[in-house]
Amino acid sequence: MAQGLEVALTDLQSSRNNVRHHTEEISFDRLVVRRGQAFCITLYFKNRGFQPGMDSIMFVAETGPLPDLAKGTRAVFSLTGSGGSSPWIASLEANRANSLEVSLCAPPMAAVGRYLLKVRIDSYQGSVTAYQLGEFILLFNPWCPADTVYLESEPQRQEYVVNDYGFIYQGSKSWIRPCPWNYGQFEENIIDICLELLEKSLNFQVDPSTDCALRGSPVYISRVVCAMINSNDDSGVLNGNWSENYMDGANPAEWTGSVAILKQWHATGCQPVRYGQCWVFAAVMCTVMRCLGIPTRVITNFDSGHDTDGNLIIDEYYDNTGRILENMKKDTVWNFHVWNECWMARKDLPPGYGGWQVLDATPQETSNGLYCCGPASVKAIKEGEVDLNYDTRFAFSMVNADCMSWLVYGGKEQKLHQDTATVGNFISTKSIQSDERDDVTENYKYEEGSLQERQVFLKALQKLQAGRSQGPHQANSNPFSSMPPRQDSARSPTTPSLRPSDVLQVSLKFELLDSPKMGQDINFVLLAVNMSPQFKDLKLNLSAQSLLHDGSPLAPFWQDTAFITLFPKEEKTYPCKILYSQYSQYLSTDKLIRISALGEEKSSPEKILVNKIITLTFPGIMINVLGAAFVNQPLTVQVVFSNPLSEPVEDCVLTLEGSGLFRKQQRVLIGVLKPHNKASITLKTVPFKSGQRQIQANLRSNRFKDIKGYKNVYVDIGL
Repeated sequence: MAQGLEVALTDLQSSRNNVRHHTEEISFDRLVVRRGQAFCITLYFKNRGFQPGMDSIMFVAETGPLPDLAKGTRAVFSLTGSGGSSPWIASLEANRANSLEVSLCAPPMAAVGRYLLKVRIDSYQGSVTAYQLGEFILLFNPWCPADTVYLESEPQRQEYVVNDYGFIYQGSKSWIRPCPWNYGQFEENIIDICLELLEKSLNFQVDPSTDCALRGSPVYISRVVCAMINSNDDSGVLNGNWSENYMDGANPAEWTGSVAILKQWHATGCQPVRYGQCWVFAAVMCTVMRCLGIPTRVITNFDSGHDTDGNLIIDEYYDNTGRILENMKKDTVWNFHVWNECWMARKDLPPGYGGWQVLDATPQETSNGLYCCGPASVKAIKEGEVDLNYDTRFAFSMVNADCMSWLVYGGKEQKLHQDTATVGNFISTKSIQSDERDDVTENYKYEEGSLQERQVFLKALQKLQAGRSQGPHQANSNPFSSMPPRQDSARSPTTPSLRPSDVLQVSLKFELLDSPKMGQDINFVLLAVNMSPQFKDLKLNLSAQSLLHDGSPLAPFWQDTAFITLFPKEEKTYPCKILYSQYSQYLSTDKLIRISALGEEKSSPEKILVNKIITLTFPGIMINVLGAAFVNQPLTVQVVFSNPLSEPVEDCVLTLEGSGLFRKQQRVLIGVLKPHNKASITLKTVPFKSGQRQIQANLRSNRFKDIKGYKNVYVDIGL
């Protein structure tokens, strides 16, 4: 009499499967596979082999705390493929004397997450046995054409899913600085922390069964992750802080990677990590999304609009010295702002709006009651379709709002100028498989000044006004202000407003005489040009103040008044100097200084405003790799750095990290650095992953926080 079939051992073939599923960097000994792609397992039996016709094998795959067939979080599927409606597939690969190799495949729309795999064996004699075969993790699959995150280009998949380092662009549009970042999405435990993040979300806490069922949708997952990166509504990963006071945490400028942040969040029982700003939120979100298998890149927008009242106008206020004032409406132009783009189909939108989607984890406005933003179709932003889900209105204003300048004096406001081209410049991301910067501005907007750009702006404005009259749209629930828009803020989409300089026929412009360096005096001139046939007597109020990167002004530290008489068609320069001793105590971490001049002419009530943002540069860290790099062989790294100031700096700390090169972030206490002193340290590490890698370094002190450096290293497998 034939015995019932008994499983002795299961081989999930983790190493082999993971290579085929592009997850070998995550793990070799845990099964991590992608949906829509088959993986093989081997069942070893105790007493005999599998006999078709005599034995019936059913597999069960379950995810979440309450697996449910109807919701798709439980799948039951047979080896023969008959008698079931499950989209999961099991097929026979090889039937040997005492083992069976089976190919399993999750459907390309399956929920991602941690799964338990079980088997049930019905033998001819009526004996039934059931076994738990083991756990596996299922991820999105950008290699699978049927997956909603499918990306056709292999170089793009390598860059936006597999690459674990990159650059985040900071500074200003006149000085774009690449900041190296260690995404580390395949580092040890990061996959578990990403899945933990999903389970800490409010959606899971309120209704875990439905939350798990919806995890097949990249639109849903991206909104959940976006809300969880900040901690405004939940026990999210990061606390935001724009106050310049970071005594009880880390200055956001000091971070060089996501791994240390995610591991700290996990190690402290999911307490939000202090602190982050926009580039940190975006970088951590990039790590999580790439880890889950959704193609993601980090985007920087220079001169980024933050329009709080939904009228597509950013209002900026100045006093009569040219100093920018704190904005009561909280509209601002951020010197730069950083968000993510994630690649996915958008079956919830009309055709043509899939592809790159904006997701912004920086907590600015609420969306459906939570601090998240997106996904908003980049194509919809370019075409002004601001009523499409999700938060497209807010995303549109970040790249295409108009900027209005107001002079505040005597309790009154005087309109200075409306600028249609200030917001949304040099929208940047790292190039594919290159360290160069890629400008993607044309993906977001038509050329500034073109008829198409103004027509799109007008379309967006009309949609917003129509939305206002009907009440806020649920999916774009950023609340609109109850204040009516100013009548004088309206303007034709084709004819820009007349500049005060056109009325006065005087042009003002700041010009730097040399590259402004940290620790040195700043030399510049104000160039005044009389374009009229009349004499002009000008009074100029000049000021300088530090700015935070989100556009918030700090107190002015330098002021000057100039009187210039110009002959017809004459131009003059007024020399200016700001001493290091004048600005050193007032400089923010962002090292941004805004110089402004407000000019008036005796015979006219019109006033001219001109300003320029100066970014102070400083020498970077130099990293030298001494010798060739091989897996599991000691590697010597030399780090050279210097104090750019003419005064000693204290509390110097050097941090280094690099996925596949260092097991954890390295911290070296340097202490005091003398004025203009150059120093170097040498340390050893043992690379544990092959291929292209990157070392990221940061030097902080009591006077500066983010002197950066990086070095690309190719690690060979060796013997």
